[in-house]
Amino acid sequence: MKQQAAQQYPTAAVKQLRNALAGAISDFSANEVPSLCSRLQLRDGDREESFKSKFKYAERRLIEKSAAELIPIAQRLLEEVDSYEVAEAYAKLQEINQVSVSELTRRRIMALFDKRSYSSEFEDIDFIRRVWPTTKMPSVFISFSNQPSEATLDDDLFNSIARNNDWGNRETLEAVGFLTCSQRQFFRFLEEVTSPLTQSSEAQTDLAAAINDHLRHDGYRLIIVRRLSGSPVYEVQPAAFGSPADDAISQALADFDPDLVHGRWTQALDRRDTDPAGAITLARTLLEDVCKWIIIEAGQTYEEKDDLPVLYRKLAKILNLAPDGYTEPVFKQILGSCQSVVESLGSLRNKIGDAHSPGPRKLKPAARHAQLAVNLSGTMATFLVSTWVARRGGTP
Repeated sequence: MKQQAAQQYPTAAVKQLRNALAGAISDFSANEVPSLCSRLQLRDGDREESFKSKFKYAERRLIEKSAAELIPIAQRLLEEVDSYEVAEAYAKLQEINQVSVSELTRRRIMALFDKRSYSSEFEDIDFIRRVWPTTKMPSVFISFSNQPSEATLDDDLFNSIARNNDWGNRETLEAVGFLTCSQRQFFRFLEEVTSPLTQSSEAQTDLAAAINDHLRHDGYRLIIVRRLSGSPVYEVQPAAFGSPADDAISQALADFDPDLVHGRWTQALDRRDTDPAGAITLARTLLEDVCKWIIIEAGQTYEEKDDLPVLYRKLAKILNLAPDGYTEPVFKQILGSCQSVVESLGSLRNKIGDAHSPGPRKLKPAARHAQLAVNLSGTMATFLVSTWVARRGGTP
């Protein structure tokens, strides 16, 4: 039987974990280091060797271990100490085979905070402290100044944000290692920044959609996993691969309007499985958005009170999609069915969407209902956009 090849780990990542482990072990007293190493199943030694150099004592024993053997050692040490450096090095080694979020995606997400705060509920410096153990992280200025080695990143934050206002959000995120931290830590930031404890309900939805618009390119997304006092709690999970139709609709709507319309479609996709009622409401809103945009672009007007069926009938006249405008039975039937789909989506949203109070007997939608509504809405929206583009270009 053919043996499976041993896991290969990058040399730099292994070295980082060894150094982090040796550093954490050397934080113990020289008397404690030998017994600690024994508990970690490292080679025995005596206190005399430990008193010469605690770091070297640990390093000599760790160098004897393979990368695969270092992982359980790190696990055991983290049960005894709270070391961000060890946790990060351990996480990075564990993530070798995971689909990674690229630096480009991290930079794009970082740019979302160039002109907005991390939180509507906390000061920016306090939010960063919730996510990163800044009091246990070294100052970024130690190698560039005469600051004592005891200086921490928290000192940097206080001096550069609270006292002098030298750092913006971009500089702060770079200082805490946003671009290079483990995905575990990166995902923790995303989950905290979209937490109901951090954002208002409206800001939560908008920010999660904006982050997902970048995150999806690397195969991840923020999804609602539970609710806290009625507010959604997001978690980063691998994105389920959508159908080819999802991708085609996404591209068409992004080309038409990359912000509002495409954002609405993305939100609806994200909620199909986790928030069916919300997804159904977004499905109708998506069609309303498309109808209004095309009506305005065509130089026509609509009333604010116009609901989706009314908007669609106005748009159907503009795009020559009204069934009465055709004599061929098959076209009349297809276009009549399109009108029925639009009207049914409006009714479905009123019946089982989240736009109105549910009442005691309201039907609770399942994921399959949301998938149907969102897919129909996306298909109709794409058809309307494509027809409008063709009409503008003179295509019949």
